[in-house]
Amino acid sequence: MLVLAMIERLGIIVTVAFLLTRLPFFRRLFDSQSKIDNKQRILLVIVFGCFGIIGTYTGIIVNPIEDSMDRWTRVLNDDEAIANSRVLGVVVAGLLGGWRIGVGAGLIAGIHRMTLGGFTGIACGVATIIAGILAVIISKKQKKNRIISPQAAFIVGASAEAVQMLIILGVARPFERSVALVEEIGLPMILANGIGTALFVLIIKSVIQEEERMGAVQSQKALRIANLTLTHMRKGLTPVSAAEVCAILYKEIPSLAVAITDRKKILSHIGSGLDHHGAGEEIRTEATRYVIESGQGVTVGKDSIQCMDPDCMLQAAVIAPLKRKDQTIGTLKVYFSSERAISPIMLELINGLTTLLSHQLEIADGEKHRELARESEIRMLQAQVSPHFLFNALNTIVSLIRTNPDHARKLLISLSAFFRQNLAGTTRKVSTLSEEIDHVKSYLSIEEARFYDRLDVLYEIEDAALSASVPPLTLQPLVENAVKHGLKAKSEEGRLIVRAFRDRDRIRIEVEDNGEGIEKTRIESLLESAVTSEKGTGIGLYNLNERLIKIIGEQSKLTIQSAEKKGTIVSFSVPYPNEEFAKGVM
Repeated sequence: MLVLAMIERLGIIVTVAFLLTRLPFFRRLFDSQSKIDNKQRILLVIVFGCFGIIGTYTGIIVNPIEDSMDRWTRVLNDDEAIANSRVLGVVVAGLLGGWRIGVGAGLIAGIHRMTLGGFTGIACGVATIIAGILAVIISKKQKKNRIISPQAAFIVGASAEAVQMLIILGVARPFERSVALVEEIGLPMILANGIGTALFVLIIKSVIQEEERMGAVQSQKALRIANLTLTHMRKGLTPVSAAEVCAILYKEIPSLAVAITDRKKILSHIGSGLDHHGAGEEIRTEATRYVIESGQGVTVGKDSIQCMDPDCMLQAAVIAPLKRKDQTIGTLKVYFSSERAISPIMLELINGLTTLLSHQLEIADGEKHRELARESEIRMLQAQVSPHFLFNALNTIVSLIRTNPDHARKLLISLSAFFRQNLAGTTRKVSTLSEEIDHVKSYLSIEEARFYDRLDVLYEIEDAALSASVPPLTLQPLVENAVKHGLKAKSEEGRLIVRAFRDRDRIRIEVEDNGEGIEKTRIESLLESAVTSEKGTGIGLYNLNERLIKIIGEQSKLTIQSAEKKGTIVSFSVPYPNEEFAKGVM
């Protein structure tokens, strides 16, 4: 009978446990990243202490002499005691809150029990305080678990009540009455408080796990949205990117419509109300202007949406700022049928998404600056090739002005044409191999004046290779290096071969000479850094290699094959077909 009555009281425990899980500061007990300040700690001590007092008042008065029970507690006579669930609140306080909260709650509930009287008043009060200490000791041994398991909670609650029974036997007098009381209420209270403690912890654990599950679902959704929107937001905040992102968000977020604006107009609107909330319209609502100016998100109702259409389904909206480097550059607007449809979880998701989209816009801005810097560096490397050739060309023309003015005049015309093509190459991002070969021929017409009949040039070019896209000014530096470093010392039969042929899925381009060759120890250094050269600037091959890697990729880097006195082959390759490369650099 007493066991059933005690278990009946567990309904109060379930109610209190559920109410406690609604309190934000109470939930911090389970968050390892959160810290509880003294004010919150005192509040928790009072809450759990009051919980222990409630357990006392909802107990059952027992008189072991008269063998009687009373359903509700009042001030006790000397021969009366209470079968109650007071220890439960104190034990839970110690398990979840640590020694300060556990002992504090035990003091409150224990001192209150002493004031009610009865022959077990002092024993039960002391036992309540000890129960808090016992729970703290056990909780410290469970550090690896954020929340103790219901099984362990049952053992702790039952053990604390068993300790209380022992204290009653040791302290309460007369002894015969204590024995009679323990025989009557001992087992029911041990079972009831053990079950109650386990039930309390189980409720808390279930609520926390459900929240974590919902949080995991929201996080997974946010990551999926981040992955889907990243490609579009990299292009910056434009009508096209906004339309793509709105379509993704409209599909992922349960809402009536999604819109994105810049600081002045609606960039895109997807969903209900499209007929009168169209893209390109000026921003009309004060709420949106407020978000843009303040950088603070708002939740608004029908009146703040300021829609003139009486049949419009958009009755509420969350308006959140899109920022770049702390400056609001637009807004994300998510519409709903009513303000009640905007749950705290939904609001948190939208705010998280705006933060994510803002970071993506910052990344896009950074990538744009990096691309400009990369393009500027490539232009600088291209421009450095011109002085490299100019020194030799001018020297040749100067030497011919006295001996052959007509030839010198033709060379100046060729030089002019060459530099016109060279300057055009520094402003273009892509060229064809055919254009590069024409450039080489202009260059060689000048160099032949120095070599006379000592230079023999051969072109072995497959027709399929002529249309291949290559970075501008890539072939001429290779030919120049072959002439200047490989063939200059040849007194006769200097040979230069320019090849271009298909090699599986790539076009390979080679420049071969039969000149002096390059030492093996020097080959790698030519491509790793700009080296000092007595015959020129020493920047040709290094810069060309850097350009190929930066523009096309590591697979297109220069390769050098050489043997002393037997000549050199310098080559590189480009993808074939390479329409994607050509489009990518345009």
